Amino acid sequence: MVETAAGTAATVGHGIGDAWSRVTGTQPDPPAWLVLATGAVALAAVLAPPLWRVSRAVVTIAHEGGHGLTALLTGRRLSGIRLHSDTSGLTVSSGRPTGAGMVLTAAAGYLAPPLLGLGGAALLASGHVTALLWTATALLAGLLVMVRNAFGVLTVVATGAAFLLVSWYAGDRVQAAFAYLGVWFLLLSGVRPVVELQRKRRHGGAPDSDADQLGRLTGVAPVLWVGLFLVTALAGLLAGASWLTAR
Repeated sequence: MVETAAGTAATVGHGIGDAWSRVTGTQPDPPAWLVLATGAVALAAVLAPPLWRVSRAVVTIAHEGGHGLTALLTGRRLSGIRLHSDTSGLTVSSGRPTGAGMVLTAAAGYLAPPLLGLGGAALLASGHVTALLWTATALLAGLLVMVRNAFGVLTVVATGAAFLLVSWYAGDRVQAAFAYLGVWFLLLSGVRPVVELQRKRRHGGAPDSDADQLGRLTGVAPVLWVGLFLVTALAGLLAGASWLTAR
């Protein structure tokens, strides 16, 4: 029994050591065709209306997660996050109703997808595919703690489970395809919600949008905040795409 227990412990320790080595180490670069193919699939998920109605939920996770993380980092009290089946979301925090913390929290939503995509592109460009997958899983686990509705929990759990299963069981090629697809999607999907936001505003909709809240908080015209969101998304896309396709 002692020998069996020791052998089991050694096997577990070896497995954990191997997993940690993969996280901290690098993986081989995928072929160029895979990088371009995943980019094309991500572009279709953003541009095709039937796909966008489903894939936009991932953008909402990043958007509301950006609000929530920034609220915590700026010292606000995060009350909870709700993700809805129509791909809308709501993040509630408490603290000073004005000031830098509130401004940064309000601005973080539309900035989060392209900035997360840019960070992911940096990891992939340096060969850290598994590290990206585990980082995404950890961020989703942290987000799950603050989700306050059933649909939100289901969405975050399903997304996190996909990252975890791929990072743990899949080979290098499948891991790379999944990681590149996710990063391409974040980079490309940062643009469309901003365009949709301004279209709604132009027609009198979304009076309480992030941009309008920022306008009231700062005195800066909401359209300029929309412009900041768009410039950030485009810059992130250009920089991230150059890193992903560099060979």
